[in-house]
Amino acid sequence: MEDDHRHHPLRDSGQDRKTAKSIPDTPQTRSPTYALAFADEEFLCREELRPVRLQLELRKPEVYMDDQNVVSTVVMFGGARIPEPARKDSARTQTLADLSSFYAEARAFARHITKASMRDSDGTENVIVTGGGPGVMEAGNRGAAEVGGRSIGLNVVLPHEQAPNEYVTPELCFNFHYFAVRKMHFLMRASAICVFPGGFGTMDEMFEALTLIQTGRMERVPFLLFGRAFWNKIINWEALADAGTISAADLDLFVMVDTAAEAIEAMDNWDGAGTKRRTIPGR
Repeated sequence: MEDDHRHHPLRDSGQDRKTAKSIPDTPQTRSPTYALAFADEEFLCREELRPVRLQLELRKPEVYMDDQNVVSTVVMFGGARIPEPARKDSARTQTLADLSSFYAEARAFARHITKASMRDSDGTENVIVTGGGPGVMEAGNRGAAEVGGRSIGLNVVLPHEQAPNEYVTPELCFNFHYFAVRKMHFLMRASAICVFPGGFGTMDEMFEALTLIQTGRMERVPFLLFGRAFWNKIINWEALADAGTISAADLDLFVMVDTAAEAIEAMDNWDGAGTKRRTIPGR
């Protein structure tokens, strides 16, 4: 038995899977019903097996992150379309070109967090985790790699998606079918959440995390929104509170910053009670 984690004397399932590949070729063994259930891709993709697939997507990253001794993470959400400053001329709009500065800030932030992680916990605490794609996600993984650290990429299968960015640690690169399970993995080990400018996906991730904290389903952690001007233009936070659809205290769940240095200072001064207020022009 090689690298065996079993605690029982029964035959290993992997051994049986290998053995089953060399069984005699007969009408019976060629039947789909004869294939081992756990080695039968067609069977695992049946509609009735959705609960099993959900469980597998939950457990696989969990098992491998435990194997890699990932204790906690710093989450970086952000837009896939935000270009590196050197490539901002290729941006689709002037706004995207202007937002390219956040690629640099995400990269610098990830470098700082990863260096501190390697110094203080041998790289097991506050491991950078992104969606593993381009844009801000690439910047986060890139910053970690540049200082010799590890980072996680949680990709999802999309019709137009390319391969994960080249900076994700290969042993910590995962692919998902279910968005919901992927978002759960973003938050399960989160010690801080950073949200950079982005689109529907970024806002979905941001609001789900805020909702979990607001409703007490998740502990309060440093929650940083990069880009004061962007977020105050995109979302009328005050209108939500004025309308009574959220409480004024809910505006204390996050802090707005513009730079990696501000974000690190906010994290260092976070008191866990949400008293670090965001900055809103005119207030």
